[in-house]
Amino acid sequence: MYCLTLLSVLFPAAAGAALLVWRPENRRMRNIYCICAVLIGSVFVLGSIAATAILGASSTELTLVHMSDMLELALHIDTASMVFGCIIGVLWPVTTVYAFSYMEHEGMENKFFGFFLLSYGVVAGIAFSANFFTMYLFYEFMTLTTLPLVMHEMDEKAKYAGKKYILYSMTGAALAFIALVMLLNCGSTLEFTYGGVLDGAKSAGLEESLRLVFLLGFFGFGVKSAIFPFHGWLPAASVAPTPVTALLHAVAVVKSGAFAVMRLIYFSFGTGLLFGSWAQSIALCAAALTIVYASVMALRMPHLKRRLAYSTISNLSYILLAFAVMTPAGLTGGLLHIIYHAVVKITLFFCAGAILHRTGLEYVAEMEGLHRRMPVTCAVFIFAVLALMGVPPLGGFIGKWSIAAAACTSGFWGGYVGAAALVVSTVLTTLYMMTVVIHFYFPLRDAVPVEERSEADWQMLLPLGILILLITGLSLASGTLIDWLSGIGGAV
Repeated sequence: MYCLTLLSVLFPAAAGAALLVWRPENRRMRNIYCICAVLIGSVFVLGSIAATAILGASSTELTLVHMSDMLELALHIDTASMVFGCIIGVLWPVTTVYAFSYMEHEGMENKFFGFFLLSYGVVAGIAFSANFFTMYLFYEFMTLTTLPLVMHEMDEKAKYAGKKYILYSMTGAALAFIALVMLLNCGSTLEFTYGGVLDGAKSAGLEESLRLVFLLGFFGFGVKSAIFPFHGWLPAASVAPTPVTALLHAVAVVKSGAFAVMRLIYFSFGTGLLFGSWAQSIALCAAALTIVYASVMALRMPHLKRRLAYSTISNLSYILLAFAVMTPAGLTGGLLHIIYHAVVKITLFFCAGAILHRTGLEYVAEMEGLHRRMPVTCAVFIFAVLALMGVPPLGGFIGKWSIAAAACTSGFWGGYVGAAALVVSTVLTTLYMMTVVIHFYFPLRDAVPVEERSEADWQMLLPLGILILLITGLSLASGTLIDWLSGIGGAV
């Protein structure tokens, strides 16, 4: 059992490091190596989760390095870990298959897939961290392993995006480090414990300072989730190859930021200190502002990938808003939306990447009558759009409804502000996504002739088919998911 948890982190990272050293010239051999490494990594990740569900959380506690009573490098799987672990364990292999076709004409594939595998191991480390210190270390490693992916093209735009990404990430890490130091001084332990780890004797008289430091940590980890005003790196990172942006915006970086905020609130500082305070008010208002601002910016964006990037910023703040509600219902709603948004948004990015890869079109206005050229891709896109907009009974509706219900029943005025932001954002989401669909299916001018059809190949269409099945299956299983997530404050 311990081996499975450890291998979930070490195996993909070691496979990535080996690929960077090996650098095979045979493309087919490299692809076989990569898909085998990712699938084996997912077997370890999902196997660890399954074993934890069967044997209990205590069977996954693994201390790697013991530095002091408070500082340990350790791995552990609880219910929150299971949510994030399932997302990466399922979506990483799907992205790998998609990337084989997409990266064929991008060049430097050995470097790309090397860091791609390294990032898998690091993100698994974040998901399975047993304490705040371990999570912080893997969080920093994630910046280093994903930076080469953002800068893959190494042109001026990619270099600028990379500089912006590292600057924002370093700023966020510095703020999060202050939270780590405060927990070291005022906590009884750094191990994630539902309800918080603050020691009453150590923190007595420091309540206001703790709330201030919490906010620093909230915005520090919120950098990766692109909370306003620390959102600028995410649209800039859209210059990266689509498999990278899909992972950044749906699975790895942004979800790691939201996951870390969840750990900060519910498993470190605790809602007892924060609920109803000025610190919670600021966190809720910041999330609500980001939701509306990013939705407005998405409506204004003519570039499809950048429009999706701003949509991601808005939806990430749905999740941060849910966590900032600081109730069990908020925690459930946030985790639920992490799941649904990950699957829906990676689908939309895959569609946008297929369009760019096969036609070279980047701007919405250029895509008049695109359904004639790429009928399958456009059909998948509109299905994912309906889910993102929140059309019942698809997952987007279930996630948004859970968050809005948690906000309105929290008993705190900031919850109503958040719920109002959700309503405004839903209207704007309908406008900025249906505009794309209208261009696809109802061209305002003559479209490209039908004979110039350029549908994506099977390596792109297969992942899209899998994702459609996932969206459908998860939507149908919403009741089971809610029941499972509602018990997150229990033993695991």
